[in-house]
Parts: sequence; C-alpha cells; structure tokens
Amino acid sequence: MIQREDILSMDYLKKTEFTGCYQGMRYRLEGINGEEGKQLKVTVWPEPFNFWKTSEEKKRSAVFAFAEEGVVEAVEWMNERFEKDNELWDHSWDRWTDYKME
Repeated sequence: MIQREDILSMDYLKKTEFTGCYQGMRYRLEGINGEEGKQLKVTVWPEPFNFWKTSEEKKRSAVFAFAEEGVVEAVEWMNERFEKDNELWDHSWDRWTDYKME
C-alpha cells in the first residue's frame, strides 16, 4: 500500500509535481488552479510508460484540497484505485508491445 510518507512534503508539491509507482500502478500529484483556488490533482495509470506517453483514456484522476488533509485523502484514493482496478496493474509490463516508435 502507498503510505503518506511515500509522498514528498507540501512545500515540494507547491513547487512541482510528484510522481511514483506501486506494483504496476504509476501516480502523479500536482497542484492545479481549480474553481475553489489551488487544488491537488492526482492521476493514476498502468505501467510501463510515463505520464506523457500514456494515452488519456488509460488515466484516472481525482481532485482534492491542496492541503495536508488532501494529500492523505489522495493516498487513500490511490490505494482504493489499486485494489478496485487491480486488473489494470497486473501484468502491466506486458504492455511494452503497445509502444509505437514515432
């Protein structure tokens, strides 16, 4: 399971995005300007490719408060996605054949 300690500090998130992975699931946390001011957007997608090389239809996102509580909720959400969508993460490395050279 992803732990809060796996995610860098709020001071880091204020400056740039944070990416990581857990057993076939990649994730990205970033600050965005939302309707209610600054918010925390979290995106998960299956390995093996990075955020930019993965098609949008394979990504799942959610938005939380840009605060410590939001990070804790984001970690819970990522763990829920990991459990619920486990077929996406299993055998994710088999997807290398999806990659097309440009």
